[in-house]
Amino acid sequence: SVQCFGKKKTATAVAHCKQGQGLIKVNGQPISLVQPEILRFKVYEPVLILGLDKFGMRLPILPERQQKSNGCKRAWDTRTEDGSGDIARSWDLFRVSGGGHTSQVYAIRQAIAKSIKFVDEHSKNQLKQALVAYDRTLLVADNRRCEPKKFGGKGARSRFQKSYR
Repeated sequence: SVQCFGKKKTATAVAHCKQGQGLIKVNGQPISLVQPEILRFKVYEPVLILGLDKFGMRLPILPERQQKSNGCKRAWDTRTEDGSGDIARSWDLFRVSGGGHTSQVYAIRQAIAKSIKFVDEHSKNQLKQALVAYDRTLLVADNRRCEPKKFGGKGARSRFQKSYR
């Protein structure tokens, strides 16, 4: 098992990657509870880039619009087709703290990508190249921060209007 962390602004996520059924949980809850849907897909990006077949997974159950019609709420099932789950990995993000919703999701996807890279030492460089080619922030932290406000204006760079008379 591998333990990695991801950061975005003040959000920190710790991923624990181990052999299992391929379920992704955030603070003990399934990833299907993440709203909106676009942020949920961001978490799955590292796995989808490298291919679900490498992890013994099949495509997650997506029909949320259909679920609204019949009223049932299902968690995302990413187990193997035969249900064995011996190749599949399980990421249990047992700690995500700080930041907002978007920052936390970006921290989670970075933690997952880093843990995938360290699971298989033989294909480590190939995995790294594939992830960096898609999005560099999957493996490298984004060091941009909000600039602090200064006096003489209402923001970090804007100034109050100058009057000559």
